[in-house]
Amino acid sequence: MEKAIVFGAGVSGKGSKSTLEKMGYEVYLVDDKISITSEKGIEILENEKISLFIKSPGVPYTDLIKKALELNIEVIDDIELGYRYKMKNKISGKIIAITGTNGKTTVTSKISELLEKSGFKTKVCGNIGYSFSETISENPDLDFYVLEASSYQLENIKEFKADIALIVNLAPDHLARYRDLDHYYDTKFNIGKNQKENDCFIVNTLCLESLKRLDKISGHKKFVGLNETEFKESAYVKNGYIFYENEEILEVELASLKGKHNLENMLFIVCVGKKLGISTETIRDFLYSTKTLEHRMENFFKYGKVEFINDSKGTNIDSTKFAVEAFQNPILICGGYDKKLDLSPLENLINSRVKEVYLIGDISDKLQEGLKKLQYPEEKIFNLKNLEDVLKKLKSRLDKDKESVVLFSPATSSFDQFKNFEERGKIFKELTKSYFS
Repeated sequence: MEKAIVFGAGVSGKGSKSTLEKMGYEVYLVDDKISITSEKGIEILENEKISLFIKSPGVPYTDLIKKALELNIEVIDDIELGYRYKMKNKISGKIIAITGTNGKTTVTSKISELLEKSGFKTKVCGNIGYSFSETISENPDLDFYVLEASSYQLENIKEFKADIALIVNLAPDHLARYRDLDHYYDTKFNIGKNQKENDCFIVNTLCLESLKRLDKISGHKKFVGLNETEFKESAYVKNGYIFYENEEILEVELASLKGKHNLENMLFIVCVGKKLGISTETIRDFLYSTKTLEHRMENFFKYGKVEFINDSKGTNIDSTKFAVEAFQNPILICGGYDKKLDLSPLENLINSRVKEVYLIGDISDKLQEGLKKLQYPEEKIFNLKNLEDVLKKLKSRLDKDKESVVLFSPATSSFDQFKNFEERGKIFKELTKSYFS
């Protein structure tokens, strides 16, 4: 019996363990908090004949992984494992793989919902839902596996290949993990690795970093963008309508997903839908009626004339920029984990477009100092460190008879104070309702 190590006991790691056991492996699950320790894992590597090492995406490159590489043991991630299982068992379902800095969860979820509406059997997996390998091994009869992939999940791609791949956009993020931005962007392009000419790679012509890397694409390129350019976009916007190859698909104003960022997202959804032969009427009806996702520009509560928006999924500066620009002088709550990014774009955004700012988390002091240098009025800066104190302060300051928007869009990750952005968003909504109901 072959032996494998899975490092990390989260959703991805547990899924990998299940898949490996179906493949006949004896599996050692290493996790310093709840299972075999890393020190014991190194002993296992040295004393057992380990043929495969699965690294969970959130796990950094520790001494345990370095030891596996030193011993020439193959290190892969759950996405690669799932693809190998698919090939070995001749599973025919197609893979639609989505990555990007912002918008990938919306695009992933809405593509899957559109496919279901059209009668296909499909599931989302990867960075949302279940592990990719477990989704394939437990659902071998699906028509489509709609995979959201983070850069972390794309680091150890060897054989994986998507039938349709796309990068929604690229913006600065995760510099605590990568050498520089080029390293991060190049890792994202592993989404299209191993594609052939009969596979499809959809490119956003608004994303300059994607256009710089067209030579990395081996699949057939289709372009989408807000305007028609020399790239001859398949999906584009003209006179307030989304078109696909000169066919009018829908009126932008009637779409339920609002904002420029969602307009870009819809171009990908339209392009994938038409590529797969879904009717214009079905796509139009879907995009006129579909609902926004939780924690993504979620208008969840009203206090008189004050609207509260939960955009906890705003985990980088570009995402928060899209959110702020959707409103007129919002009150912004932001801050969190320090990703070691340049905060000046966020500070300039706040200085030019934000009525008041409430700061939380590890980067709150840095943001406060940066805003002072820009001469943003000190009386509009509230460095309160945590969400509960922010809601208390807002309760004492907001006038329910005056129209305003309170936007929670942190512009960074949640790991300093929360388990993930979902927990952060839920706590924000709970606190809002407890103070303002």
